[in-house]
Amino acid sequence: MFHWLSALIICGLFALGLWMVELTYYDDWYRTAPDIHRSLGVLLLIATVLRLVWRRMNVVPAVLPTHKTWEIKSAHIAHTVMYILLFAVFISGYLISTADGRGVQVFGWFEIPATLHGIQHQEDIAGEVHFVLAVSLITLAVIHAAGALKHHFIDRDNTLKRMLNP
Repeated sequence: MFHWLSALIICGLFALGLWMVELTYYDDWYRTAPDIHRSLGVLLLIATVLRLVWRRMNVVPAVLPTHKTWEIKSAHIAHTVMYILLFAVFISGYLISTADGRGVQVFGWFEIPATLHGIQHQEDIAGEVHFVLAVSLITLAVIHAAGALKHHFIDRDNTLKRMLNP
């Protein structure tokens, strides 16, 4: 469930992020879209931490015997890099959002305080980094999904089925 929820939210945040940066001050969603984006990003951060804790406490399914060594290694590397990118996206998003010294409101439920702010051009630099990291994350996620589809349609193994039916 963590996997599919994360995938859905990451894709949604990416699409929302691309859309909202094109909004002008006079658009109805100018303030609302970034608030939703930030709030969902914080909730995704919490879910990701919980996912990593859950994964640490549970047994990882055994590798299928049909998987080649290079597939196993590249999947492990891809998962690790996706987590690194995800946390880097969270940090850069936080730096964008707190550049003016205000904390990050999460749907009005709670606030993440601004701890790092006041760096010259912080919002612009973090914004560029955030965009590059997000594009990198989505690109790697597409490759990851293509690998799952390859296992399902070409190799005809149970990799994808095991992810859909725990």
